[in-house]
Amino acid sequence: MKKALLLGESWMTHMIHQKGFDSFTTTEYVEGGKEFIAALESDGWQVDHLPAHAIESNFPATDAELGAYDLIVISDVGANTFLLTRAVFTRSESERNRLARLRDYVERGGGLLMVGGYLSFSGIDAKAHYGETDIGDILPVGVLPVDDRQERPEGAKITVLDDAHSALGGVGGAWPDLLGYNRTTPRADSQVLVEVNGDPLVAVRDVGAGRTGVFTSDMSPHWAPPEFMAWDGYAPLWRGLAAWTAGD
Repeated sequence: MKKALLLGESWMTHMIHQKGFDSFTTTEYVEGGKEFIAALESDGWQVDHLPAHAIESNFPATDAELGAYDLIVISDVGANTFLLTRAVFTRSESERNRLARLRDYVERGGGLLMVGGYLSFSGIDAKAHYGETDIGDILPVGVLPVDDRQERPEGAKITVLDDAHSALGGVGGAWPDLLGYNRTTPRADSQVLVEVNGDPLVAVRDVGAGRTGVFTSDMSPHWAPPEFMAWDGYAPLWRGLAAWTAGD
């Protein structure tokens, strides 16, 4: 059975409700990626989900544990979550760089897929900050040093460049619009399979004995609107991209 580890795709929202003189707060915890997980599981994958807040404590502790996965997916969680553990940030202890470990994992034959969001690639206010990390230069796209969000409330047009590539799962050339994406730049040795407003949307690359891939918009709302989530190409796309990146 093929195994994937989804890292991120969760968030907490803390709200202040002001009603005249008085106020109160509420907090909500949400996990995304359910449709993505279902798409892979329908193709025989086992998908383990490590939400953003659990990465610090539950990231695979050994290279063997990491290597047990055919595919690692990073979605909407910034580089600091991997780099600033409690040992490093609170106790000033040194430890192995987790993003360097992911780079080694790919070069040994693993698959790494980054999916877009407010804390992917460069991200909002450039806080995701992957460009200067150990995985920054193994991605099939270059990460900008500035806030890379492209908000397109009118709908971002998608152009498929290579609909025969197996990473696209045979979904064809007609895709629903997206409401935004992370702007990146293509690398000379990568393949850009799909563009959004002229920028890379789906790109893939061979790295050492492994592979990397990107989808530079959301796997779930808000950039992925209901029409995209209900699209009959949604599941085949993720199955194809996951299989190719994992070396299938």
